[in-house]
Amino acid sequence: MDATAAPAPARTALTHKETRLIVFGMLMPTFLGSLDATVLAGALPTIGREIGEVHNLPWLITAYLVASTAAVPLYGKFADIHGRPFALRLSLIAYLAGSVICALAPNMMVLILGRIVHGLGGGGLTSLGMIVLGDVAAPKERGRYYAYFSVVYTTAGACGPALGGFIADHLHWTVIFWINIPLGLTALALSFVALRRLPRHERPHRLDIVGAVLVVLASVSFMLAINQGGVRFAWTSPPILTALASSAILGVLFVWRLRTAAEPLIPIAILGNREVATIIGTNALGWGAVIGLNIFLPTYLQSVLAMSPTDAGLSLMVLMVGLNIGAGTSGQLFARMTRYKTVPIIGLAIAVGAVAILAWRADTITPVQFMLLVAVFGLGFGPLPPLCTMAMQNSVAIHQFGTAIGTMNFVRNLFATILVAVFGAIIVSGGAAVPGTSGPAPAASEAALAFSRVFLAATASLALAFVGLVLMAEKPLQTNVPQNGP
Repeated sequence: MDATAAPAPARTALTHKETRLIVFGMLMPTFLGSLDATVLAGALPTIGREIGEVHNLPWLITAYLVASTAAVPLYGKFADIHGRPFALRLSLIAYLAGSVICALAPNMMVLILGRIVHGLGGGGLTSLGMIVLGDVAAPKERGRYYAYFSVVYTTAGACGPALGGFIADHLHWTVIFWINIPLGLTALALSFVALRRLPRHERPHRLDIVGAVLVVLASVSFMLAINQGGVRFAWTSPPILTALASSAILGVLFVWRLRTAAEPLIPIAILGNREVATIIGTNALGWGAVIGLNIFLPTYLQSVLAMSPTDAGLSLMVLMVGLNIGAGTSGQLFARMTRYKTVPIIGLAIAVGAVAILAWRADTITPVQFMLLVAVFGLGFGPLPPLCTMAMQNSVAIHQFGTAIGTMNFVRNLFATILVAVFGAIIVSGGAAVPGTSGPAPAASEAALAFSRVFLAATASLALAFVGLVLMAEKPLQTNVPQNGP
Protein backbone atom coordinates (compact mmCIF):
# COMPACT_ATOMS: atom_id res chain seq x y z
CA MET A 1 0.00 0.00 0.00
CA ASP A 2 1.35 3.43 -0.94
CA ALA A 3 1.94 5.64 2.05
CA THR A 4 1.04 8.68 -0.06
CA ALA A 5 -2.31 7.27 -1.17
CA ALA A 6 -5.31 9.46 -0.58
CA PRO A 7 -7.22 8.73 2.61
CA ALA A 8 -10.48 6.85 2.49
CA PRO A 9 -13.59 8.97 2.05
CA ALA A 10 -14.67 10.51 5.31
CA ARG A 11 -17.50 8.79 7.09
CA THR A 12 -20.26 10.64 8.81
CA ALA A 13 -20.06 10.69 12.58
CA LEU A 14 -21.52 7.66 14.33
CA THR A 15 -24.83 8.07 16.07
CA HIS A 16 -25.26 6.98 19.68
CA LYS A 17 -27.21 3.94 18.47
CA GLU A 18 -24.43 2.92 16.05
CA THR A 19 -21.75 3.45 18.68
CA ARG A 20 -23.66 1.36 21.19
CA LEU A 21 -24.06 -1.44 18.61
CA ILE A 22 -20.28 -1.55 18.08
CA VAL A 23 -19.66 -1.51 21.84
CA PHE A 24 -22.16 -4.34 22.42
CA GLY A 25 -20.46 -6.33 19.67
CA MET A 26 -17.19 -6.16 21.62
CA LEU A 27 -18.68 -7.27 24.94
CA MET A 28 -18.75 -10.98 24.08
CA PRO A 29 -15.00 -11.12 23.26
CA THR A 30 -14.26 -9.17 26.45
CA PHE A 31 -16.40 -11.59 28.46
CA LEU A 32 -14.66 -14.64 27.01
CA GLY A 33 -11.15 -13.29 27.56
CA SER A 34 -11.83 -12.34 31.19
CA LEU A 35 -13.70 -15.56 32.01
CA ASP A 36 -11.00 -17.89 30.72
CA ALA A 37 -8.33 -16.19 32.81
CA THR A 38 -10.00 -17.54 35.99
CA VAL A 39 -12.48 -20.27 35.06
CA LEU A 40 -10.04 -23.16 35.49
CA ALA A 41 -9.22 -22.24 39.10
CA GLY A 42 -12.27 -24.06 40.48
CA ALA A 43 -11.74 -27.12 38.26
CA LEU A 44 -8.02 -27.76 38.82
CA PRO A 45 -8.42 -30.48 41.50
CA THR A 46 -10.86 -32.41 39.29
CA ILE A 47 -8.58 -32.13 36.25
CA GLY A 48 -5.60 -33.34 38.29
CA ARG A 49 -7.48 -36.38 39.60
CA GLU A 50 -8.78 -37.39 36.17
CA ILE A 51 -5.55 -36.91 34.23
CA GLY A 52 -3.47 -38.26 37.13
CA GLU A 53 -0.88 -35.50 37.05
CA VAL A 54 -1.25 -33.04 39.90
CA HIS A 55 2.19 -31.45 40.10
CA ASN A 56 1.84 -29.70 36.70
CA LEU A 57 -1.61 -28.20 37.40
CA PRO A 58 -0.25 -24.67 38.10
CA TRP A 59 1.03 -24.57 34.51
CA LEU A 60 -2.56 -24.49 33.27
CA ILE A 61 -2.92 -21.05 34.85
CA THR A 62 0.65 -19.86 34.26
CA ALA A 63 0.68 -20.86 30.58
CA TYR A 64 -2.45 -18.83 29.87
CA LEU A 65 -1.15 -15.84 31.84
CA VAL A 66 2.23 -15.83 30.14
CA ALA A 67 0.84 -16.27 26.62
CA SER A 68 -1.92 -13.69 26.96
CA THR A 69 0.38 -11.10 28.54
CA ALA A 70 3.06 -11.50 25.88
CA ALA A 71 0.46 -11.29 23.08
CA VAL A 72 -1.16 -8.01 24.19
CA PRO A 73 1.32 -5.58 22.53
CA LEU A 74 1.27 -7.68 19.35
CA TYR A 75 -2.48 -7.27 19.01
CA GLY A 76 -2.20 -3.53 19.56
CA LYS A 77 0.26 -3.35 16.67
CA PHE A 78 -1.83 -5.66 14.47
CA ALA A 79 -4.84 -3.43 15.13
CA ASP A 80 -2.92 -0.33 14.05
CA ILE A 81 -1.54 -2.01 10.90
CA HIS A 82 -4.42 -4.14 9.61
CA GLY A 83 -7.43 -2.69 11.41
CA ARG A 84 -9.37 -3.60 14.52
CA PRO A 85 -11.69 -6.20 12.86
CA PHE A 86 -8.73 -8.16 11.48
CA ALA A 87 -6.98 -8.23 14.86
CA LEU A 88 -10.18 -9.31 16.62
CA ARG A 89 -10.86 -12.15 14.18
CA LEU A 90 -7.25 -13.32 14.50
CA SER A 91 -7.59 -13.47 18.29
CA LEU A 92 -10.93 -15.29 18.08
CA ILE A 93 -9.50 -17.91 15.70
CA ALA A 94 -6.59 -18.55 18.09
CA TYR A 95 -9.05 -18.67 21.00
CA LEU A 96 -11.25 -21.25 19.25
CA ALA A 97 -8.25 -23.35 18.24
CA GLY A 98 -6.98 -23.35 21.82
CA SER A 99 -10.42 -24.38 23.11
CA VAL A 100 -10.56 -27.38 20.77
CA ILE A 101 -7.03 -28.49 21.71
CA CYS A 102 -7.87 -28.26 25.42
CA ALA A 103 -11.19 -30.08 25.08
CA LEU A 104 -9.60 -32.99 23.17
CA ALA A 105 -6.33 -33.09 25.18
CA PRO A 106 -5.39 -36.68 26.07
CA ASN A 107 -2.73 -35.69 28.61
CA MET A 108 -1.37 -32.77 30.59
CA MET A 109 1.26 -31.70 28.07
CA VAL A 110 -1.31 -31.29 25.29
CA LEU A 111 -3.63 -29.48 27.70
CA ILE A 112 -0.86 -27.01 28.60
CA LEU A 113 -0.13 -26.50 24.89
CA GLY A 114 -3.82 -25.79 24.34
CA ARG A 115 -3.78 -23.24 27.15
CA ILE A 116 -0.84 -21.47 25.48
CA VAL A 117 -2.79 -21.19 22.23
CA HIS A 118 -5.84 -20.21 24.27
CA GLY A 119 -3.88 -17.41 25.93
CA LEU A 120 -2.55 -16.13 22.61
CA GLY A 121 -6.17 -15.57 21.62
CA GLY A 122 -7.31 -14.34 25.02
CA GLY A 123 -4.70 -11.56 25.05
CA GLY A 124 -6.46 -9.94 22.12
CA LEU A 125 -9.98 -10.46 23.41
CA THR A 126 -9.33 -8.52 26.62
CA SER A 127 -7.42 -5.63 25.03
CA LEU A 128 -9.10 -4.91 21.69
CA GLY A 129 -12.33 -3.75 23.31
CA MET A 130 -10.58 -0.69 24.77
CA ILE A 131 -8.98 0.04 21.38
CA VAL A 132 -12.33 -0.13 19.56
CA LEU A 133 -13.90 2.08 22.20
CA GLY A 134 -11.26 4.71 21.43
CA ASP A 135 -12.31 4.59 17.76
CA VAL A 136 -15.98 5.27 18.38
CA ALA A 137 -16.07 7.51 21.48
CA ALA A 138 -14.21 10.76 22.06
CA PRO A 139 -12.41 11.03 25.41
CA LYS A 140 -15.13 13.31 26.77
CA GLU A 141 -17.82 10.72 25.92
CA ARG A 142 -15.84 7.58 26.67
CA GLY A 143 -17.12 7.10 30.22
CA ARG A 144 -20.73 6.51 29.20
CA TYR A 145 -19.67 3.41 27.23
CA TYR A 146 -16.79 2.23 29.44
CA ALA A 147 -19.25 1.11 32.12
CA TYR A 148 -20.43 -1.72 29.84
CA PHE A 149 -16.91 -3.10 29.54
CA SER A 150 -16.24 -2.68 33.26
CA VAL A 151 -19.34 -4.65 34.26
CA VAL A 152 -18.66 -7.47 31.78
CA TYR A 153 -14.91 -7.74 32.52
CA THR A 154 -15.12 -7.77 36.32
CA THR A 155 -18.25 -9.95 36.43
CA ALA A 156 -16.74 -12.60 34.17
CA GLY A 157 -13.45 -12.65 36.10
CA ALA A 158 -15.19 -12.88 39.49
CA CYS A 159 -17.62 -15.62 38.45
CA GLY A 160 -15.03 -17.73 36.61
CA PRO A 161 -13.80 -19.91 39.52
CA ALA A 162 -17.34 -20.66 40.71
CA LEU A 163 -18.51 -21.56 37.20
CA GLY A 164 -15.49 -23.80 36.56
CA GLY A 165 -16.02 -25.62 39.85
CA PHE A 166 -19.72 -26.15 39.12
CA ILE A 167 -19.05 -27.55 35.65
CA ALA A 168 -16.32 -29.87 36.97
CA ASP A 169 -18.57 -31.14 39.78
CA HIS A 170 -21.82 -31.61 37.87
CA LEU A 171 -20.84 -32.05 34.19
CA HIS A 172 -17.25 -32.62 33.00
CA TRP A 173 -14.27 -30.31 33.02
CA THR A 174 -13.97 -30.45 29.21
CA VAL A 175 -17.35 -28.67 28.99
CA ILE A 176 -15.47 -25.54 30.13
CA PHE A 177 -13.76 -25.55 26.73
CA TRP A 178 -16.58 -26.95 24.61
CA ILE A 179 -18.91 -24.10 25.55
CA ASN A 180 -16.31 -21.70 24.19
CA ILE A 181 -16.97 -22.95 20.65
CA PRO A 182 -20.55 -21.63 20.23
CA LEU A 183 -19.71 -18.52 22.26
CA GLY A 184 -16.58 -17.84 20.18
CA LEU A 185 -18.43 -18.39 16.89
CA THR A 186 -21.15 -16.03 18.08
CA ALA A 187 -18.54 -13.40 18.89
CA LEU A 188 -16.97 -13.93 15.45
CA ALA A 189 -20.34 -13.42 13.75
CA LEU A 190 -21.08 -10.33 15.83
CA SER A 191 -17.73 -8.83 14.86
CA PHE A 192 -18.68 -8.98 11.17
CA VAL A 193 -21.96 -7.18 11.80
CA ALA A 194 -21.11 -4.76 14.61
CA LEU A 195 -17.77 -3.52 13.23
CA ARG A 196 -18.96 -2.63 9.73
CA ARG A 197 -19.34 1.02 10.69
CA LEU A 198 -16.12 1.15 12.69
CA PRO A 199 -13.92 4.10 11.58
CA ARG A 200 -10.71 3.05 9.83
CA HIS A 201 -7.41 4.38 11.19
CA GLU A 202 -4.87 1.84 9.98
CA ARG A 203 -1.76 3.03 8.18
CA PRO A 204 0.82 1.34 5.94
CA HIS A 205 3.20 -0.04 8.59
CA ARG A 206 5.90 -2.67 8.65
CA LEU A 207 5.47 -5.26 11.39
CA ASP A 208 8.62 -5.57 13.49
CA ILE A 209 8.89 -9.37 13.60
CA VAL A 210 12.30 -9.33 15.29
CA GLY A 211 11.07 -6.98 18.00
CA ALA A 212 7.93 -9.06 18.49
CA VAL A 213 9.95 -12.26 18.95
CA LEU A 214 12.33 -10.58 21.40
CA VAL A 215 9.61 -9.08 23.59
CA VAL A 216 7.68 -12.36 23.68
CA LEU A 217 10.74 -14.42 24.62
CA ALA A 218 11.94 -11.87 27.19
CA SER A 219 8.54 -11.59 28.88
CA VAL A 220 7.96 -15.34 28.85
CA SER A 221 11.37 -16.01 30.42
CA PHE A 222 10.86 -13.35 33.07
CA MET A 223 7.32 -14.41 34.02
CA LEU A 224 8.28 -18.07 34.18
CA ALA A 225 11.08 -17.19 36.60
CA ILE A 226 8.78 -15.04 38.74
CA ASN A 227 6.02 -17.64 38.83
CA GLN A 228 8.27 -20.64 39.54
CA GLY A 229 10.93 -19.03 41.74
CA GLY A 230 10.47 -19.98 45.37
CA VAL A 231 7.63 -22.33 44.45
CA ARG A 232 8.94 -25.21 42.35
CA PHE A 233 12.59 -24.10 42.29
CA ALA A 234 14.79 -22.14 44.67
CA TRP A 235 15.55 -18.58 43.62
CA THR A 236 19.24 -19.47 43.32
CA SER A 237 18.65 -22.69 41.38
CA PRO A 238 20.05 -23.06 37.83
CA PRO A 239 16.61 -23.04 36.10
CA ILE A 240 15.56 -19.76 37.74
CA LEU A 241 18.93 -18.07 37.27
CA THR A 242 19.00 -19.19 33.62
CA ALA A 243 15.49 -17.84 33.02
CA LEU A 244 16.35 -14.50 34.64
CA ALA A 245 19.61 -14.20 32.71
CA SER A 246 17.85 -15.05 29.45
CA SER A 247 15.18 -12.46 30.18
CA ALA A 248 17.79 -9.78 30.90
CA ILE A 249 19.76 -10.50 27.72
CA LEU A 250 16.63 -10.62 25.57
CA GLY A 251 15.34 -7.45 27.23
CA VAL A 252 18.55 -5.59 26.35
CA LEU A 253 18.29 -6.83 22.78
CA PHE A 254 14.66 -5.66 22.64
CA VAL A 255 15.64 -2.16 23.83
CA TRP A 256 18.40 -2.12 21.21
CA ARG A 257 15.84 -3.11 18.59
CA LEU A 258 13.50 -0.31 19.66
CA ARG A 259 16.27 2.22 19.22
CA THR A 260 17.53 0.95 15.85
CA ALA A 261 14.52 -0.43 13.95
CA ALA A 262 13.02 1.77 11.24
CA GLU A 263 9.56 1.08 12.65
CA PRO A 264 9.81 -0.63 16.07
CA LEU A 265 7.06 -2.69 17.66
CA ILE A 266 6.51 -0.03 20.36
CA PRO A 267 7.27 3.48 19.05
CA ILE A 268 9.92 5.34 21.03
CA ALA A 269 7.68 8.40 20.89
CA ILE A 270 5.12 6.56 23.03
CA LEU A 271 7.63 5.26 25.56
CA GLY A 272 9.37 8.64 25.75
CA ASN A 273 6.17 10.61 26.25
CA ARG A 274 6.13 11.63 29.92
CA GLU A 275 2.35 11.91 30.03
CA VAL A 276 1.88 8.45 28.52
CA ALA A 277 4.51 6.93 30.84
CA THR A 278 2.71 8.38 33.87
CA ILE A 279 -0.61 6.94 32.70
CA ILE A 280 0.92 3.50 32.08
CA GLY A 281 2.65 3.45 35.47
CA THR A 282 -0.42 4.62 37.39
CA ASN A 283 -2.63 2.03 35.71
CA ALA A 284 -0.14 -0.80 36.40
CA LEU A 285 0.38 0.10 40.06
CA GLY A 286 -3.35 0.28 40.71
CA TRP A 287 -4.43 -2.81 38.81
CA GLY A 288 -1.48 -4.85 40.10
CA ALA A 289 -2.72 -4.42 43.68
CA VAL A 290 -6.30 -5.29 42.70
CA ILE A 291 -5.33 -8.45 40.80
CA GLY A 292 -3.00 -9.59 43.58
CA LEU A 293 -5.65 -9.07 46.28
CA ASN A 294 -8.28 -10.83 44.17
CA ILE A 295 -6.04 -13.92 44.02
CA PHE A 296 -5.07 -14.08 47.70
CA LEU A 297 -8.11 -12.72 49.54
CA PRO A 298 -9.97 -16.07 49.25
CA THR A 299 -7.05 -17.75 51.03
CA TYR A 300 -7.11 -15.08 53.73
CA LEU A 301 -10.84 -15.57 54.30
CA GLN A 302 -10.45 -19.34 54.62
CA SER A 303 -7.26 -19.44 56.73
CA VAL A 304 -7.88 -16.44 59.01
CA LEU A 305 -11.66 -15.94 59.12
CA ALA A 306 -12.37 -19.70 58.80
CA MET A 307 -14.84 -19.26 55.94
CA SER A 308 -15.78 -22.06 53.58
CA PRO A 309 -14.67 -21.75 49.95
CA THR A 310 -18.24 -20.95 48.90
CA ASP A 311 -18.69 -18.26 51.55
CA ALA A 312 -15.30 -16.78 50.71
CA GLY A 313 -16.24 -16.51 47.04
CA LEU A 314 -19.57 -14.89 47.86
CA SER A 315 -17.89 -12.40 50.20
CA LEU A 316 -15.65 -11.21 47.38
CA MET A 317 -18.61 -10.46 45.14
CA VAL A 318 -18.90 -7.09 46.88
CA LEU A 319 -15.53 -6.14 45.38
CA MET A 320 -16.92 -6.75 41.89
CA VAL A 321 -20.07 -4.77 42.67
CA GLY A 322 -18.05 -1.89 44.10
CA LEU A 323 -15.72 -1.77 41.09
CA ASN A 324 -18.64 -1.76 38.67
CA ILE A 325 -20.49 0.99 40.50
CA GLY A 326 -17.34 3.10 40.89
CA ALA A 327 -16.33 2.77 37.23
CA GLY A 328 -19.85 3.22 35.85
CA THR A 329 -20.76 6.22 37.99
CA SER A 330 -17.49 8.06 37.44
CA GLY A 331 -17.68 7.40 33.70
CA GLN A 332 -20.92 9.33 33.55
CA LEU A 333 -19.38 12.21 35.54
CA PHE A 334 -16.20 12.68 33.48
CA ALA A 335 -18.03 14.21 30.52
CA ARG A 336 -19.67 16.79 32.82
CA MET A 337 -16.55 17.87 34.71
CA THR A 338 -13.67 20.16 33.80
CA ARG A 339 -11.58 18.96 36.75
CA TYR A 340 -12.23 15.33 35.93
CA LYS A 341 -9.36 14.00 38.10
CA THR A 342 -11.12 15.10 41.28
CA VAL A 343 -13.36 12.04 41.66
CA PRO A 344 -10.59 9.47 40.94
CA ILE A 345 -8.19 11.24 43.35
CA ILE A 346 -10.74 11.21 46.17
CA GLY A 347 -11.75 7.63 45.37
CA LEU A 348 -8.19 6.29 45.24
CA ALA A 349 -7.32 8.00 48.53
CA ILE A 350 -10.29 6.22 50.12
CA ALA A 351 -9.21 2.92 48.53
CA VAL A 352 -5.70 3.29 49.96
CA GLY A 353 -7.20 3.91 53.39
CA ALA A 354 -9.49 0.87 53.15
CA VAL A 355 -6.62 -1.51 52.35
CA ALA A 356 -4.47 0.08 55.08
CA ILE A 357 -7.23 -0.58 57.62
CA LEU A 358 -7.44 -4.15 56.36
CA ALA A 359 -3.71 -4.55 57.04
CA TRP A 360 -4.10 -3.04 60.51
CA ARG A 361 -7.11 -5.22 61.45
CA ALA A 362 -6.13 -8.42 59.62
CA ASP A 363 -6.27 -10.54 62.78
CA THR A 364 -9.40 -9.05 64.39
CA ILE A 365 -11.69 -8.02 61.55
CA THR A 366 -15.17 -9.58 61.31
CA PRO A 367 -16.70 -10.87 58.06
CA VAL A 368 -19.16 -7.96 57.95
CA GLN A 369 -16.37 -5.42 58.47
CA PHE A 370 -14.31 -7.16 55.79
CA MET A 371 -17.09 -6.93 53.22
CA LEU A 372 -17.64 -3.27 54.05
CA LEU A 373 -13.95 -2.45 53.59
CA VAL A 374 -13.75 -4.40 50.32
CA ALA A 375 -16.87 -2.65 49.00
CA VAL A 376 -15.36 0.75 49.86
CA PHE A 377 -12.09 -0.30 48.21
CA GLY A 378 -13.90 -1.28 45.01
CA LEU A 379 -15.92 1.94 44.91
CA GLY A 380 -12.80 4.03 45.46
CA PHE A 381 -10.65 2.23 42.89
CA GLY A 382 -13.39 2.01 40.24
CA PRO A 383 -12.88 5.51 38.72
CA LEU A 384 -9.15 4.94 38.02
CA PRO A 385 -9.28 2.47 35.08
CA PRO A 386 -11.68 4.53 32.91
CA LEU A 387 -9.66 7.66 33.66
CA CYS A 388 -6.42 5.99 32.50
CA THR A 389 -7.85 4.78 29.19
CA MET A 390 -9.57 8.15 28.65
CA ALA A 391 -6.33 10.02 29.37
CA MET A 392 -4.39 7.70 27.06
CA GLN A 393 -6.82 8.34 24.21
CA ASN A 394 -6.47 12.06 24.92
CA SER A 395 -2.66 11.89 24.75
CA VAL A 396 -1.77 9.89 21.60
CA ALA A 397 -2.66 10.06 17.92
CA ILE A 398 -5.60 7.85 16.98
CA HIS A 399 -3.49 5.72 14.61
CA GLN A 400 -1.20 4.86 17.55
CA PHE A 401 -3.96 4.28 20.09
CA GLY A 402 -3.97 0.51 19.60
CA THR A 403 -0.24 0.29 20.20
CA ALA A 404 -0.48 2.58 23.24
CA ILE A 405 -3.30 0.57 24.85
CA GLY A 406 -1.47 -2.67 24.07
CA THR A 407 1.62 -1.32 25.82
CA MET A 408 -0.42 -0.19 28.83
CA ASN A 409 -2.13 -3.58 29.19
CA PHE A 410 1.15 -5.43 28.76
CA VAL A 411 2.85 -3.42 31.53
CA ARG A 412 -0.22 -3.87 33.76
CA ASN A 413 -0.23 -7.65 33.37
CA LEU A 414 3.53 -7.91 33.78
CA PHE A 415 3.54 -5.86 36.98
CA ALA A 416 0.54 -7.80 38.33
CA THR A 417 2.44 -11.05 37.77
CA ILE A 418 5.44 -9.68 39.66
CA LEU A 419 3.25 -8.45 42.52
CA VAL A 420 1.45 -11.80 42.78
CA ALA A 421 4.83 -13.52 43.09
CA VAL A 422 5.84 -11.03 45.81
CA PHE A 423 2.59 -11.62 47.69
CA GLY A 424 3.11 -15.37 47.49
CA ALA A 425 6.68 -15.07 48.79
CA ILE A 426 5.48 -12.96 51.73
CA ILE A 427 2.83 -15.53 52.63
CA VAL A 428 5.20 -18.49 52.36
CA SER A 429 7.93 -16.78 54.38
CA GLY A 430 5.35 -15.87 57.03
CA GLY A 431 4.26 -19.47 57.49
CA ALA A 432 0.82 -19.14 55.89
CA ALA A 433 -0.52 -21.70 53.44
CA VAL A 434 -0.76 -21.04 49.74
CA PRO A 435 -3.39 -22.87 47.65
CA GLY A 436 -2.00 -26.07 46.28
CA THR A 437 0.75 -26.51 48.87
CA SER A 438 0.87 -29.32 51.35
CA GLY A 439 1.77 -29.42 55.01
CA PRO A 440 0.08 -28.59 58.31
CA ALA A 441 -2.20 -25.58 58.41
CA PRO A 442 -0.62 -22.59 60.16
CA ALA A 443 -2.15 -20.95 63.20
CA ALA A 444 -4.66 -18.21 62.43
CA SER A 445 -2.43 -15.63 64.12
CA GLU A 446 0.56 -16.56 61.96
CA ALA A 447 -1.54 -16.44 58.81
CA ALA A 448 -3.02 -13.08 59.85
CA LEU A 449 0.45 -11.59 60.31
CA ALA A 450 1.57 -12.82 56.90
CA PHE A 451 -1.52 -11.43 55.21
CA SER A 452 -1.15 -8.15 57.06
CA ARG A 453 2.20 -7.74 55.31
CA VAL A 454 0.59 -8.58 51.97
CA PHE A 455 -2.05 -5.91 52.55
CA LEU A 456 0.69 -3.41 53.45
CA ALA A 457 2.46 -4.20 50.16
CA ALA A 458 -0.83 -3.66 48.31
CA THR A 459 -1.29 -0.38 50.17
CA ALA A 460 2.18 0.76 49.06
CA SER A 461 1.38 -0.07 45.41
CA LEU A 462 -1.91 1.83 45.59
CA ALA A 463 -0.19 4.78 47.28
CA LEU A 464 2.31 4.98 44.41
CA ALA A 465 -0.62 4.85 41.97
CA PHE A 466 -2.12 7.79 43.89
CA VAL A 467 1.10 9.77 43.41
CA GLY A 468 1.02 8.98 39.68
CA LEU A 469 -2.61 10.08 39.48
CA VAL A 470 -1.80 13.41 41.12
CA LEU A 471 1.08 13.95 38.66
CA MET A 472 -1.03 12.97 35.64
CA ALA A 473 -1.76 15.88 33.29
CA GLU A 474 -5.38 17.08 33.27
CA LYS A 475 -5.73 18.35 29.70
CA PRO A 476 -9.10 19.39 28.25
CA LEU A 477 -10.84 16.32 26.86
CA GLN A 478 -11.23 16.04 23.12
CA THR A 479 -14.83 16.13 21.99
CA ASN A 480 -14.51 14.67 18.51
CA VAL A 481 -13.58 11.28 17.05
CA PRO A 482 -11.39 11.46 13.90
CA GLN A 483 -13.01 9.56 11.06
CA ASN A 484 -9.74 8.90 9.22
CA GLY A 485 -6.16 8.61 10.36
CA PRO A 486 -4.31 11.94 10.32
